[in-house]
Amino acid sequence: MSDSPVRFHQSVTFLPTRQAVPIARACDELGYGGIYISDHLFNPRTLESRYTYSVREDGAPGWESETPWPDPMCVISGLATVTEHLTFTTGVYIAPARDLITVAKSVGTAAVLSDNRVRLGVGVGWCREEFEQTGQDFTTRGKRLDEMIVALRALWRGGWVEYHGDYYDVPECQMEPAPTAPVPIIGGGHSPVALRRTAALCDGWIAAGAYSEEEAWTHLAALKEALAKAGRNPDDEDFAIYLSLNERPDADLYKRFAEAGVTDMVCAPWMFVDVPPGTPDTEALAQRLGAVEWFANEILEKV
Repeated sequence: MSDSPVRFHQSVTFLPTRQAVPIARACDELGYGGIYISDHLFNPRTLESRYTYSVREDGAPGWESETPWPDPMCVISGLATVTEHLTFTTGVYIAPARDLITVAKSVGTAAVLSDNRVRLGVGVGWCREEFEQTGQDFTTRGKRLDEMIVALRALWRGGWVEYHGDYYDVPECQMEPAPTAPVPIIGGGHSPVALRRTAALCDGWIAAGAYSEEEAWTHLAALKEALAKAGRNPDDEDFAIYLSLNERPDADLYKRFAEAGVTDMVCAPWMFVDVPPGTPDTEALAQRLGAVEWFANEILEKV
Protein backbone atom coordinates (compact mmCIF):
# COMPACT_ATOMS: atom_id res chain seq x y z
CA MET A 1 0.00 0.00 0.00
CA SER A 2 1.14 3.53 -0.73
CA ASP A 3 1.92 5.81 2.22
CA SER A 4 0.78 8.87 0.27
CA PRO A 5 -0.64 11.73 2.38
CA VAL A 6 -3.59 11.80 -0.02
CA ARG A 7 -5.67 8.76 -0.96
CA PHE A 8 -6.58 8.17 -4.62
CA HIS A 9 -9.96 6.71 -5.45
CA GLN A 10 -10.64 5.06 -8.79
CA SER A 11 -14.00 6.14 -10.15
CA VAL A 12 -15.97 3.36 -11.86
CA THR A 13 -18.69 5.71 -13.09
CA PHE A 14 -19.39 4.95 -16.79
CA LEU A 15 -17.19 1.84 -16.63
CA PRO A 16 -18.80 -1.29 -18.12
CA THR A 17 -20.31 -2.92 -15.05
CA ARG A 18 -18.64 -6.32 -15.41
CA GLN A 19 -15.21 -4.67 -15.58
CA ALA A 20 -15.55 -3.23 -12.08
CA VAL A 21 -14.30 -6.43 -10.45
CA PRO A 22 -10.96 -6.71 -12.33
CA ILE A 23 -10.41 -2.96 -12.05
CA ALA A 24 -10.97 -3.12 -8.29
CA ARG A 25 -8.62 -6.09 -7.91
CA ALA A 26 -5.91 -4.19 -9.75
CA CYS A 27 -6.45 -1.05 -7.67
CA ASP A 28 -6.21 -3.07 -4.47
CA GLU A 29 -2.85 -4.48 -5.54
CA LEU A 30 -1.48 -1.18 -6.90
CA GLY A 31 -2.06 0.89 -3.76
CA TYR A 32 -5.12 2.96 -4.61
CA GLY A 33 -7.10 4.11 -1.60
CA GLY A 34 -10.54 3.19 -2.82
CA ILE A 35 -13.27 2.89 -5.41
CA TYR A 36 -15.68 5.75 -6.16
CA ILE A 37 -19.23 4.85 -7.23
CA SER A 38 -21.94 7.14 -8.59
CA ASP A 39 -25.68 6.66 -8.30
CA HIS A 40 -28.85 6.89 -10.37
CA LEU A 41 -31.90 4.66 -10.33
CA PHE A 42 -32.68 4.79 -14.04
CA ASN A 43 -32.49 6.91 -17.20
CA PRO A 44 -35.92 8.41 -18.04
CA ARG A 45 -36.96 8.14 -21.68
CA THR A 46 -38.49 11.61 -21.31
CA LEU A 47 -36.36 13.83 -19.07
CA GLU A 48 -37.82 17.16 -18.01
CA SER A 49 -35.55 17.78 -15.00
CA ARG A 50 -32.52 19.98 -15.56
CA TYR A 51 -29.18 18.57 -14.48
CA THR A 52 -27.73 20.86 -11.83
CA TYR A 53 -24.32 21.17 -13.49
CA SER A 54 -25.39 20.98 -17.13
CA VAL A 55 -23.56 23.12 -19.66
CA ARG A 56 -26.23 22.49 -22.33
CA GLU A 57 -29.01 24.90 -23.18
CA ASP A 58 -31.65 22.20 -22.62
CA GLY A 59 -30.24 21.31 -19.20
CA ALA A 60 -29.48 17.72 -20.16
CA PRO A 61 -26.65 15.85 -18.43
CA GLY A 62 -23.47 15.07 -20.28
CA TRP A 63 -23.86 11.29 -20.41
CA GLU A 64 -25.70 9.05 -22.85
CA SER A 65 -29.20 7.83 -22.04
CA GLU A 66 -27.95 4.22 -22.23
CA THR A 67 -25.45 4.76 -19.41
CA PRO A 68 -25.57 1.90 -16.87
CA TRP A 69 -26.06 2.79 -13.22
CA PRO A 70 -25.48 -0.35 -11.13
CA ASP A 71 -26.78 -0.15 -7.59
CA PRO A 72 -23.93 1.23 -5.43
CA MET A 73 -24.53 -1.07 -2.47
CA CYS A 74 -24.57 -4.12 -4.74
CA VAL A 75 -21.31 -2.95 -6.32
CA ILE A 76 -19.73 -2.38 -2.92
CA SER A 77 -20.81 -5.76 -1.57
CA GLY A 78 -19.44 -7.48 -4.66
CA LEU A 79 -16.13 -5.63 -4.78
CA ALA A 80 -15.58 -6.07 -1.05
CA THR A 81 -15.33 -9.83 -1.55
CA VAL A 82 -12.39 -9.55 -3.99
CA THR A 83 -10.41 -6.79 -2.24
CA GLU A 84 -8.82 -6.29 1.16
CA HIS A 85 -7.72 -2.67 1.49
CA LEU A 86 -9.94 -0.48 -0.67
CA THR A 87 -12.60 1.77 0.79
CA PHE A 88 -15.81 2.38 -1.15
CA THR A 89 -17.21 5.88 -1.47
CA THR A 90 -20.49 6.85 -3.09
CA GLY A 91 -20.24 10.06 -5.04
CA VAL A 92 -23.01 10.68 -4.44
CA TYR A 93 -25.80 8.41 -3.18
CA ILE A 94 -29.19 10.04 -3.70
CA ALA A 95 -30.44 9.05 -0.27
CA PRO A 96 -33.68 11.12 -0.17
CA ALA A 97 -34.91 9.39 -3.35
CA ARG A 98 -35.27 6.33 -1.12
CA ASP A 99 -37.07 5.77 2.15
CA LEU A 100 -35.06 5.90 5.37
CA ILE A 101 -35.39 2.21 6.25
CA THR A 102 -34.22 1.06 2.82
CA VAL A 103 -31.16 3.30 3.02
CA ALA A 104 -30.31 2.25 6.56
CA LYS A 105 -30.68 -1.44 5.76
CA SER A 106 -28.81 -1.57 2.45
CA VAL A 107 -25.94 0.72 3.47
CA GLY A 108 -25.61 -0.93 6.88
CA THR A 109 -25.43 -4.39 5.32
CA ALA A 110 -22.81 -3.26 2.79
CA ALA A 111 -20.78 -1.79 5.65
CA VAL A 112 -20.87 -5.11 7.50
CA LEU A 113 -19.96 -7.19 4.44
CA SER A 114 -17.05 -4.86 3.60
CA ASP A 115 -15.69 -4.81 7.16
CA ASN A 116 -16.57 -1.13 7.61
CA ARG A 117 -15.05 0.07 4.34
CA VAL A 118 -18.10 2.09 3.24
CA ARG A 119 -17.96 5.90 3.02
CA LEU A 120 -21.46 7.21 2.32
CA GLY A 121 -21.31 10.30 0.15
CA VAL A 122 -24.80 11.81 -0.05
CA GLY A 123 -26.58 14.45 -2.09
CA VAL A 124 -30.10 15.73 -2.65
CA GLY A 125 -30.33 14.75 -6.31
CA TRP A 126 -31.78 16.67 -9.22
CA CYS A 127 -33.90 14.17 -11.19
CA ARG A 128 -37.52 14.61 -10.16
CA GLU A 129 -38.50 11.60 -12.29
CA GLU A 130 -36.59 9.27 -9.95
CA PHE A 131 -38.32 10.65 -6.87
CA GLU A 132 -41.73 10.28 -8.48
CA GLN A 133 -41.14 6.58 -9.16
CA THR A 134 -40.00 5.87 -5.59
CA GLY A 135 -42.81 7.88 -4.01
CA GLN A 136 -40.51 10.36 -2.28
CA ASP A 137 -41.26 14.08 -2.11
CA PHE A 138 -38.89 15.93 -4.42
CA THR A 139 -39.65 19.35 -2.91
CA THR A 140 -38.57 18.37 0.64
CA ARG A 141 -35.50 16.36 -0.35
CA GLY A 142 -33.01 18.77 1.23
CA LYS A 143 -34.73 18.94 4.60
CA ARG A 144 -35.29 15.20 4.57
CA LEU A 145 -31.63 14.54 3.82
CA ASP A 146 -30.62 16.73 6.77
CA GLU A 147 -32.82 14.65 9.05
CA MET A 148 -31.90 11.36 7.41
CA ILE A 149 -28.22 11.89 8.23
CA VAL A 150 -29.07 12.11 11.92
CA ALA A 151 -31.55 9.24 11.73
CA LEU A 152 -29.12 6.89 9.99
CA ARG A 153 -26.57 7.29 12.74
CA ALA A 154 -29.26 6.46 15.29
CA LEU A 155 -30.45 3.37 13.43
CA TRP A 156 -26.91 2.02 12.94
CA ARG A 157 -26.10 1.92 16.65
CA GLY A 158 -27.09 -1.73 16.94
CA GLY A 159 -29.50 -3.40 19.34
CA TRP A 160 -32.84 -1.73 20.01
CA VAL A 161 -32.92 1.60 18.19
CA GLU A 162 -35.47 4.29 17.37
CA TYR A 163 -35.74 7.73 15.82
CA HIS A 164 -38.39 10.44 16.02
CA GLY A 165 -38.21 13.53 13.82
CA ASP A 166 -40.26 15.80 11.60
CA TYR A 167 -40.07 13.57 8.51
CA TYR A 168 -39.13 10.17 9.90
CA ASP A 169 -40.67 8.38 12.85
CA VAL A 170 -39.22 4.95 13.60
CA PRO A 171 -40.51 3.10 16.69
CA GLU A 172 -38.15 0.93 18.70
CA CYS A 173 -36.78 -1.85 16.50
CA GLN A 174 -33.71 -3.94 15.79
CA MET A 175 -31.92 -3.44 12.50
CA GLU A 176 -29.30 -6.14 12.23
CA PRO A 177 -26.67 -6.63 11.07
CA ALA A 178 -25.49 -3.26 12.27
CA PRO A 179 -22.10 -1.74 11.34
CA THR A 180 -19.51 -2.31 14.04
CA ALA A 181 -17.98 1.13 13.39
CA PRO A 182 -19.57 4.45 12.42
CA VAL A 183 -20.21 4.84 8.70
CA PRO A 184 -18.69 8.19 7.64
CA ILE A 185 -21.32 10.37 5.96
CA ILE A 186 -19.85 12.82 3.47
CA GLY A 187 -21.78 15.73 2.02
CA GLY A 188 -21.68 16.36 -1.71
CA GLY A 189 -22.05 19.59 -3.69
CA HIS A 190 -20.67 23.12 -3.62
CA SER A 191 -23.87 25.19 -3.43
CA PRO A 192 -24.18 27.34 -0.27
CA VAL A 193 -26.91 25.03 1.06
CA ALA A 194 -24.83 21.91 0.39
CA LEU A 195 -21.80 23.41 2.09
CA ARG A 196 -23.85 24.41 5.13
CA ARG A 197 -25.23 20.86 5.37
CA THR A 198 -21.76 19.40 5.06
CA ALA A 199 -20.29 21.71 7.68
CA ALA A 200 -23.12 21.16 10.15
CA LEU A 201 -23.78 17.44 9.80
CA CYS A 202 -21.15 15.54 7.86
CA ASP A 203 -17.78 13.85 8.30
CA GLY A 204 -16.37 15.20 5.05
CA TRP A 205 -17.06 16.84 1.70
CA ILE A 206 -17.21 15.58 -1.89
CA ALA A 207 -16.70 17.97 -4.80
CA ALA A 208 -19.47 18.27 -7.39
CA GLY A 209 -17.76 16.97 -10.52
CA ALA A 210 -14.29 17.65 -11.83
CA TYR A 211 -12.94 21.18 -11.39
CA SER A 212 -10.25 23.23 -13.00
CA GLU A 213 -7.47 24.11 -10.60
CA GLU A 214 -8.85 27.64 -10.20
CA GLU A 215 -12.37 26.36 -9.49
CA ALA A 216 -11.02 23.87 -6.97
CA TRP A 217 -9.27 26.56 -4.92
CA THR A 218 -12.45 28.68 -4.96
CA HIS A 219 -14.67 25.85 -3.70
CA LEU A 220 -12.13 24.77 -1.08
CA ALA A 221 -12.08 28.30 0.30
CA ALA A 222 -15.89 28.31 0.47
CA LEU A 223 -15.84 24.96 2.28
CA LYS A 224 -13.33 26.20 4.85
CA GLU A 225 -15.47 29.27 5.43
CA ALA A 226 -18.59 27.14 5.93
CA LEU A 227 -16.76 24.93 8.43
CA ALA A 228 -15.59 27.95 10.40
CA LYS A 229 -19.12 29.40 10.49
CA ALA A 230 -20.38 26.05 11.82
CA GLY A 231 -17.88 26.22 14.64
CA ARG A 232 -15.66 23.48 13.26
CA ASN A 233 -11.92 23.52 12.69
CA PRO A 234 -11.38 24.07 8.93
CA ASP A 235 -8.05 22.26 9.24
CA ASP A 236 -9.35 19.18 11.06
CA GLU A 237 -7.38 16.24 9.65
CA ASP A 238 -10.27 13.87 10.43
CA PHE A 239 -12.57 15.77 8.06
CA ALA A 240 -12.33 14.12 4.64
CA ILE A 241 -12.12 16.30 1.55
CA TYR A 242 -12.67 14.58 -1.81
CA LEU A 243 -11.59 16.45 -4.91
CA SER A 244 -11.66 15.65 -8.61
CA LEU A 245 -9.61 17.75 -11.02
CA ASN A 246 -10.17 18.32 -14.71
CA GLU A 247 -6.46 18.78 -15.22
CA ARG A 248 -3.63 16.71 -16.68
CA PRO A 249 -2.38 14.28 -13.99
CA ASP A 250 0.53 15.94 -12.21
CA ALA A 251 2.18 14.84 -8.97
CA ASP A 252 3.14 18.37 -7.92
CA LEU A 253 -0.41 19.59 -8.46
CA TYR A 254 -1.82 16.86 -6.21
CA LYS A 255 0.83 17.60 -3.60
CA ARG A 256 -0.25 21.25 -3.44
CA PHE A 257 -3.83 20.26 -2.75
CA ALA A 258 -2.74 17.68 -0.18
CA GLU A 259 -0.80 20.39 1.64
CA ALA A 260 -4.01 22.49 1.63
CA GLY A 261 -5.95 19.76 3.42
CA VAL A 262 -7.35 17.64 0.59
CA THR A 263 -7.36 14.07 1.87
CA ASP A 264 -8.82 12.19 -1.10
CA MET A 265 -8.48 12.58 -4.87
CA VAL A 266 -10.89 11.00 -7.35
CA CYS A 267 -9.35 9.80 -10.61
CA ALA A 268 -10.31 7.67 -13.63
CA PRO A 269 -7.25 7.04 -15.82
CA TRP A 270 -9.05 4.12 -17.52
CA MET A 271 -11.58 6.61 -18.91
CA PHE A 272 -9.02 8.33 -21.14
CA VAL A 273 -8.04 5.21 -23.04
CA ASP A 274 -9.30 5.43 -26.62
CA VAL A 275 -11.25 2.21 -27.06
CA PRO A 276 -12.89 2.13 -30.52
CA PRO A 277 -16.47 0.83 -30.74
CA GLY A 278 -16.56 -2.90 -31.30
CA THR A 279 -13.31 -3.60 -29.44
CA PRO A 280 -13.53 -7.03 -27.75
CA ASP A 281 -14.19 -6.75 -24.01
CA THR A 282 -10.96 -8.52 -23.06
CA GLU A 283 -8.88 -6.15 -25.17
CA ALA A 284 -10.72 -3.07 -23.88
CA LEU A 285 -10.23 -4.21 -20.30
CA ALA A 286 -6.52 -4.85 -20.87
CA GLN A 287 -6.06 -1.31 -22.17
CA ARG A 288 -7.94 0.18 -19.23
CA LEU A 289 -5.96 -1.88 -16.73
CA GLY A 290 -2.80 -0.58 -18.37
CA ALA A 291 -3.91 3.01 -17.74
CA VAL A 292 -4.73 2.21 -14.12
CA GLU A 293 -1.24 0.74 -13.65
CA TRP A 294 0.41 3.70 -15.40
CA PHE A 295 -1.31 6.15 -13.07
CA ALA A 296 -0.22 4.15 -10.03
CA ASN A 297 3.39 4.14 -11.16
CA GLU A 298 3.56 7.75 -12.34
CA ILE A 299 1.36 9.47 -9.74
CA LEU A 300 0.68 7.34 -6.66
CA GLU A 301 4.34 6.57 -6.17
CA LYS A 302 5.31 10.25 -6.44
CA VAL A 303 2.66 12.01 -4.39
